[in-house]
Amino acid sequence: MTVQLNHTIVAAHDKRASARFLADILGLKVSEPYGPFVPVALPNGVTLDYQETDEDITPQHYAFLVSENDFDTIFGRVRQAGLTYWADPFHRRPGEINHNDGGRGAYFDDPNGHRLEILTRPYGSGGD
Repeated sequence: MTVQLNHTIVAAHDKRASARFLADILGLKVSEPYGPFVPVALPNGVTLDYQETDEDITPQHYAFLVSENDFDTIFGRVRQAGLTYWADPFHRRPGEINHNDGGRGAYFDDPNGHRLEILTRPYGSGGD
């Protein structure tokens, strides 16, 4: 059996601005709207489909596995945007990155409070 994640819906107060935020930080493009959604396509074929809501948003966690070079580029955008970042998902280590499994990782929030993560090594892949 082959199972692949195809898309997920991301709640946003402003779907266009939220999609643009993610696309700009990760160096991706915002796709054409599809029904009520504004998608951001990832290189592996998964889309994050932003949908607007007026209700309170429960923050979700979205982790993006990137290369070492892409980490440098993306992390540079995070810093250039003046975003607060953390080495941990609980926001206990501000202004730091982690070196889990011998790689690098950082967490930052999007405009809706969703917790975004970039990491260069999958958890459990080795290192310290």
